[in-house]
Amino acid sequence: MTEVLNRPIAAPETRLPPGARRDFAVVIPAYNEVENIPDLVRELRSTFERFGLEGEVILVDDGSTDGTAEAARREAASWDRFRVVSHRRNFGKTEALLTGAEETNASRLVLYDADLQHATDEIPRFLAKLEEGWDIVTGRKVGRYEKGLVSGIYNWLNRRLFGVPVSDLNSMKAFRREVLDEVLLRHDWHRFFVVLAHARGFSVTEIDIALLPRRHGESKYSGRSRIVIGLLDLISVAFFLFFARKPMLLFGLSGLTLASLGVLVGLVTIGLRIWGPMPPFGFRPLLYLVILLEVVGMLLFGFGFLAELVAQQHAESEAWRRRERRR
Repeated sequence: MTEVLNRPIAAPETRLPPGARRDFAVVIPAYNEVENIPDLVRELRSTFERFGLEGEVILVDDGSTDGTAEAARREAASWDRFRVVSHRRNFGKTEALLTGAEETNASRLVLYDADLQHATDEIPRFLAKLEEGWDIVTGRKVGRYEKGLVSGIYNWLNRRLFGVPVSDLNSMKAFRREVLDEVLLRHDWHRFFVVLAHARGFSVTEIDIALLPRRHGESKYSGRSRIVIGLLDLISVAFFLFFARKPMLLFGLSGLTLASLGVLVGLVTIGLRIWGPMPPFGFRPLLYLVILLEVVGMLLFGFGFLAELVAQQHAESEAWRRRERRR
């Protein structure tokens, strides 16, 4: 049964050049997945042997409390391509990805989940697709998905807002190291890795991959709170991409709009005082409204100047990072 579950959705003969078979690392974030570890190590090792892969596997134990790291070291004791790195506490998938990337010098990285809901035999397919010249290859899940409705709405919003050319952003993926070097990932922003990379001009494509039933344990990304967090992160990423480089477009334009509205309300108030009837609530509320609009408008305009200074500092630091990478 294990062999059946480990088959990819399409299994053509995957041919990889020697460099692609060696120069890669599979990064596996794992949190309380002790029951899946024996199957994970066995099937990864089988895939490496059958496809002649010579890369490395880095399992990042993200503060597990069930002995995941110990089980992984025990199961992979005789396999020198498998390494385990541990976090002192649970930080999240984004931090686990970054830790795994720091532990290797490989130029190609494959992000693979420890729950075995995708076959390990998908790994050479992703590497082969990268060899076609793509910077990022994402997987499009095929199969029954319990969170299909929420995931579908989330992916639709990302396509509409950011124009990403793939239909599934939260799945197995492979990418070149330079992508991760240029994309800034904050906590939980692994979900927007493709969005941020696409915004910086990296090429993206996707392949179909089978979604397999979870064998053991429960999903770590469920519950209504995840929907709220995901929506707030979506707004943050949208702000970052649309206004981070030109914050005056948001703060300055908003401030000028409010200040102009305050002037308009003031003129209307003067007109009513001279020619029109007195409002039933008097002129004092209109005066307070004018003051409020002008003060808030000027504050927002001032925030725009400060944000422009921050954006300039960020641009200079990015230029410095690019110069350092070229050395």
